[in-house]
Order: sequence, then C-alpha cells, then structure tokens
Amino acid sequence: MVLVEKGRVCIKRFGRDAGEKAVITKVIDKNFVGIVTKTRPKERKCNIKHLEFLNEKIDASNTSNVEAYLEIKRSAEKHTAKA
Repeated sequence: MVLVEKGRVCIKRFGRDAGEKAVITKVIDKNFVGIVTKTRPKERKCNIKHLEFLNEKIDASNTSNVEAYLEIKRSAEKHTAKA
C-alpha cells in the first residue's frame, strides 16, 4: 500500500489543526505534500512526518469531493460584492 498519494486521508499530528482529518491534494516531493483540512480549507504545504496515514482514500481530483468529505461549507457571501 502506498501511503503518500493524492487522495489519501490522514490525521494531522502537529500544528494548529492537530487531531483533525486532512486529505492529500498534491505530492510535492519525498518529504512534503499539499493538504486540506476543515479549519484551513486552503491547500498548504505539510511535512509528511506531521501526518498519520489512514486506510481511507478519496477522489481528490474534484475539490467538491474533498469539501464534502471534510464537511467544508463554502459560503456564496464571500463571492458577492457588497452594495
């Protein structure tokens, strides 16, 4: 089983969102991946030593799948101009 791959579900062990589920969205190199979590839904770089990998995998090619899995709610209010 390949642990470091796009779509792998893991748990953040260290940092601001420690203990939360995360999804790998991009493999950068042998030490770093791009991840998304519920509290910080913008993709960011993370060291793989800070992750605990689970046996779950989702389709991370579609951002709506990742948002649905992590229960991220995007509000339309951010994208509308205030009058």
